[in-house]
Amino acid sequence: MFVSTNQGKMAMNNRVGIRYEDRFKMERRVAITPNHVQKLIEEDGLEFLVEKSEKRVFTDAEFNEAGAKIVDDVRQASVIFGVKEMPIEYFEKNKTYILFSHTIKGQSYNMPALRKMVEKKINLIDYEKVADADGRRLIFFGRFAGLAGMINSLWALGLRMGELNSKNPFSGINQSYTYTSLEDALADISKAGKAIENGALADLSHPLVIGFTGYGNVSKGAQEILDVLPHEEISPEQLLSFSENGDWDKNKVFKVVFKEKDLAQRIDGSAEFELQDYYNHPEKFKGDFEKYVDKISVLMNCMYWDKRYPKLITKEYLKNNFDNKHPLKVIGDITCDPNGSIECTFDCTKIESPNFVYDPATEEITPGNEGPGILVMAVDILPSELPRESSKGFSSALLPFVSKIVKADYSKSFEELELPEPIKKALILHNGEFTPDFKYMEKYLENIDK
Repeated sequence: MFVSTNQGKMAMNNRVGIRYEDRFKMERRVAITPNHVQKLIEEDGLEFLVEKSEKRVFTDAEFNEAGAKIVDDVRQASVIFGVKEMPIEYFEKNKTYILFSHTIKGQSYNMPALRKMVEKKINLIDYEKVADADGRRLIFFGRFAGLAGMINSLWALGLRMGELNSKNPFSGINQSYTYTSLEDALADISKAGKAIENGALADLSHPLVIGFTGYGNVSKGAQEILDVLPHEEISPEQLLSFSENGDWDKNKVFKVVFKEKDLAQRIDGSAEFELQDYYNHPEKFKGDFEKYVDKISVLMNCMYWDKRYPKLITKEYLKNNFDNKHPLKVIGDITCDPNGSIECTFDCTKIESPNFVYDPATEEITPGNEGPGILVMAVDILPSELPRESSKGFSSALLPFVSKIVKADYSKSFEELELPEPIKKALILHNGEFTPDFKYMEKYLENIDK
């Protein structure tokens, strides 16, 4: 039977691939869940090819029941959805890939892959850049990173307090991925809260203060978990004058949320802090966060950071100020920028080995939970510790855009390309060419072999 070129093209543009995630051993998330696959098949006429996976939180059987075809690879599809980075050899000419590419900062470890995408003339859509007219991200795992990161950090605090022989209400909390659901984790945290109300922190020589940097989706997710515990929120200013002579409520923990104005000050000594000036001219500012550190027990680092901005905690500060009486026991570095805002985060960690101890005196790290110093939790793929809940939330946000992404005619010019505006803003490469907002990335490829 004769099939016209246009008919063949239309069929190809209805075919979607969902990739098996192999970037990390414990990566179990998926971009589109089976119930949304079924909806897109029935309502939009899409055809789904799903790569086989024994570890994915949604099974092959669930996708098969939804109407997808389970395959060894998805190379028959022209549009492929993933979550994390894909191997260099995975990219094929003229196809469309949707993923977290981790390339927009010029991340050196992903520049070879970016160059291959250019060579293969692909279309690259990055979830990180899908945003509304006001720049607010629309498709993200941030809340779930915060949820899992806070659960892990309370678990880590329990381990640390146990090692230091402190009375410990957190010993019944486990690492996030060991729970079958978020509700199970919240049940254990509620038990810890009851113990705190009954005096489990009475023997501490200082208040248990949990600080959060940032106030976006990651921070909000982390605070959701903390808010299950009996707590009182205080301001950064109140923290500086917080009593350590025993004059505080020992049946609660204390929460502090730090904003940009708490993290930096102008180098010229001016007391005025203007947020947009900080964003536009970070070179005018220096770090001002370390004055709070000796009053914090657990620091949750939830803020965006790049190397233009001052660090929050330097190795030098810790070397000069940390001893075994220092209240800081755990850093939950959800941001996880190696040698970044938390300078002692030497690298991101894996779910199967999430923690290390940093010794400020020697500037050495010990994998695990024991030894002198500060315990750091810096898992890079925290949402995958709550894979079912995080995939459902992500897929729900992505769903309105899927059909339009798949059916778009990418042979058109960028100006004529019909995509929803938030998606078009996130199109880094169009047929291998950097789109206008991402022309700056060309310099990263120029430097790749230098």
